Amino acid sequence: MTIRALVFDAYGTLYDVQSVRGLATELCGRKGELITQLWRLKQLEYTWLGALMEVKEDFWALTRASLEFALEAAGVTVAPTLCEPLMTKYLNLDLYAEARQALDALAGPKLAILSNGSQKMLDALVKASGVAALFTDVISVDRAKSFKPDPRCYALVEPALGVAKHEVLFVSSNGFDVAGAKQFGFEVAWIERGGALPAPSGSEVGPAEFYRLLRGRAEKLGNAADFHIKALTDLPGVVAKLG
Repeated sequence: MTIRALVFDAYGTLYDVQSVRGLATELCGRKGELITQLWRLKQLEYTWLGALMEVKEDFWALTRASLEFALEAAGVTVAPTLCEPLMTKYLNLDLYAEARQALDALAGPKLAILSNGSQKMLDALVKASGVAALFTDVISVDRAKSFKPDPRCYALVEPALGVAKHEVLFVSSNGFDVAGAKQFGFEVAWIERGGALPAPSGSEVGPAEFYRLLRGRAEKLGNAADFHIKALTDLPGVVAKLG
């Protein structure tokens, strides 16, 4: 099997969604951690609802709505002085430390992003992190008017890159995305950002641990990843195995 394209999820795979934590804590004090985790969980939930309900709002609007939900749930008053800087951070999330090294090492196959992010969000993100020139295309699900894991989103890859689905290695840290991409027909590598998660000793867990337990594990839907990797720098070895 020849891999002609590597397609990356953006949020949680190349870019650290948890990098909003510092700003959230600065703005919201002790509730910053809770807001960070509620925000991301509700953001994902809103994309799934959005796909099922065929909403017209893009990821930017859903991200704002989920932030307001998180603030209210945590008992923090929604105000522009909180929302505007936190939303702006989503245009400049931290690139994972090994991401640039990994992308530079993957000479040969086409590189692309397929993300729930709106096109404006993604363009700002790759520009701010200095990696825009490395990608053949930065594909937003805006083009499908839905959100992952809707198969119409994964179907954007083939015409955009001029490859067949069996020639694509899709890389994601998100279990639902791994399941969706595998169901669609891609080869899939799951990057285990959550690491080997031990079972908690009891029910009293903090927001970050709760998030990792829920979102940092593989889904049990019968569409398992073909490869498990610990870091993006493991990808050249995976590509070599696939020819």
